[in-house]
This record gives sequence, C-alpha cells and structure tokens, in this order.
Amino acid sequence: MGSGKHMGRGRFIEAAGLGFAAMTLAGGSASAAGAGPQRAAESPSEALALLKQGNERFVGDRGTCASLSVRRLELAAGQNPFAIVLGCSDSRVPIETVFDQVPGHIFVVRVAGNFVTADGLGSIEYGVAVLKAPLIVVLGHSACGAVDATIKYVQGGPKPPGHIMGLVDAIEPAVRETKGGAGDWLENAIARNVRDNIRALTARSSIVADAVSQKSVQIAGGVYDLHSGKVTFS
Repeated sequence: MGSGKHMGRGRFIEAAGLGFAAMTLAGGSASAAGAGPQRAAESPSEALALLKQGNERFVGDRGTCASLSVRRLELAAGQNPFAIVLGCSDSRVPIETVFDQVPGHIFVVRVAGNFVTADGLGSIEYGVAVLKAPLIVVLGHSACGAVDATIKYVQGGPKPPGHIMGLVDAIEPAVRETKGGAGDWLENAIARNVRDNIRALTARSSIVADAVSQKSVQIAGGVYDLHSGKVTFS
C-alpha cells in the first residue's frame, strides 16, 4: 500500500479483516471499527457541510464542544469518523478544534507540510476502506513553516539538517511550480501544495481512486488562515 502498484480494494479489505483484527490503529481496533457512536454524516456533501459549519462556529467563537466524558466512553466501543483530514503538524492548527468537532468525528493524518507519504497514505486508505469515511480533506495553512523553509532552500539557502530535508524534497515541486507567479509566493506555494497532494491521493492509491470514481468518497482542499481562523475550501 501507499505508492506504486496497489492491491485492489477488495484484497485490501480482505487483508484488513485478517491483519487489523489483532492490532490497534488510531484509537480503536479494527474489530471495533463501525461500532460505537453513529457516524455524523454519511455522504461526502453532508461531511463537507459539517466541517464548514463547524469552522464557522469556531471563527465566530460559538463552539459547541463541551464535556467529553460521555463521548470518551462511547468511543471505547469503536469509531465512525465522517472525514479524513491530511493536515500539517503545526501546533497552531488543531484539526478538531478548527472544525469544532468532538473526538471520533475526524480521522487525522499529520505531517509537516501536509503532503502524502507512504505511511500517511496507508492510514488514509484505512480510513476509506475500513472506516468508510466519505470525505478526505487536504488542509494547508497560512504561514506554513515547512513551505517557507522550502522557499528559502530554493532561493539558495543552506540544506536543512537531518530528515528535515525530506520534507523540503516533498514540498519543492509546489514551490518551484509557483516561483515567479503573480502574488505572494508563500501563499501561492501553500495553495499549490494542497492541490498537488489532492492529485497525489488518487494517482498513488487505487483504493482512494476507486472510492472517488464510485462517488462514495469526495476529496476537498482547504487552507486555514492563522489570523482569522477561517478555512477556505477549494
């Protein structure tokens, strides 16, 4: 799974039934997937609407998430997230908070620069094939340090140390694609990085591509503004 040639959707689900039964992933066992609280949205359009409404509440300081004690006990029985979000590791972008969603609603995959990795893609495939989440969102954010570091490198700056260079390598195509364009280079690169990774999801995963073609899953992109708190979807 993850890149290159993929096993078919049916084979993945079969393998998941055998392989995930004895292991825990994302806070719930595969044997409990589908149990627990009812999914808050079943269709991609309903899921996207819930995220948009939650972000509006967050921006307006009208969040509805309160005590989670009862919710925690419900989630012990399983998970039914309605959205998968590939987001940045930036501590200023708390995914559930940004969308005013309680635990169990969003299956979150995070890496600095919000790009598709092999392991991250495996997690997303799990969310699609096993958890049946109907929506995937690639979420970038303003003033992204990973994208900014890549711009500085492309401008001739020093090579980042250690594994940080791996982040730069992944983001570099979006940075070069937007170099010299009209407007702010950082903003343009952040938006392009989101679009590139939306395409990467279906290009690199037959599981995701099949779900999208069958219209059981929709992919959306968005950029979170650190100042306003608003997520602009594309």
